[in-house]
Amino acid sequence: MKKVIFDFSNIGSMSDFYLQFVDIFLLPDWFGNNLDALWDMLTVQINLPVEIVFLHFDKQSLDFRSLFSLFKDAEEDLDGLLTFTH
Repeated sequence: MKKVIFDFSNIGSMSDFYLQFVDIFLLPDWFGNNLDALWDMLTVQINLPVEIVFLHFDKQSLDFRSLFSLFKDAEEDLDGLLTFTH
C-alpha cells in the first residue's frame, strides 16, 4: 500500500493543501481545488489502496475541520482501500 504524508507544519491553508495533493497524485489541470473535487479524486481518480497520514495536524483547527471530516468519510466509504491517520 502506498503511503502519502502531508506535513501540516508546512501547510497553512487549504490552497497549500490542494497544491500538495495535486503534485503528489499528479492530478489533471481541471481539478477544482474544493472539497467536492477532492472527494471525487479520492473516490474515483487516485490509485488505491493508499494510506494518507496527516502529520502535525490539529483536527480542531477551523481551517481544516472540513478536510478532516472528508478524509474520515472517505476512509469509511472506501472500506479499507484508503486508510487515514492523523
